[in-house]
Amino acid sequence: MKKIALFADVQNLYYTVRQANGCHFNYAALWAEVSERGEIVEAYAYAIDRGDAKQQQFQQILRNLGFTVKLKPYIQRSDGSAKGDWDVGITIDVLDVIGRVDEVVLASGDGDFDRLLDRVRAGGAEATAYGAPGLTANSLIRAASRYVPIEGKLLLR
Repeated sequence: MKKIALFADVQNLYYTVRQANGCHFNYAALWAEVSERGEIVEAYAYAIDRGDAKQQQFQQILRNLGFTVKLKPYIQRSDGSAKGDWDVGITIDVLDVIGRVDEVVLASGDGDFDRLLDRVRAGGAEATAYGAPGLTANSLIRAASRYVPIEGKLLLR
């Protein structure tokens, strides 16, 4: 059976799916769809911790699905902007699974991950990217073995 590692960029999914479709991403549908292709041996969801109850409930839902939830604190800068970027953490974790899995699934439309998917493929694994249509970087789509647009059952309406 194919071994799969699944990585979900929660912030990217939240904002791009909301902007493209006005709704939320269906993590249970993602899990079910990916599971049809093989065994999910590692799964991580990367999020920002604001400490509110609704967010903690959502994080528990992710854990119940099978994700290991990785959190970074929410940082509000003095100029009013916010910081909460998991790109380096996601990259390190993906690089760690190369050679141990047959497929890496990245749920993010962030073009910063294009070279990472190139590396996954060079390491002999399939690289699947899930992203919101129109908001997924073309460079990421080109780097992936397979691009899956987030639509239909992947949306919570």
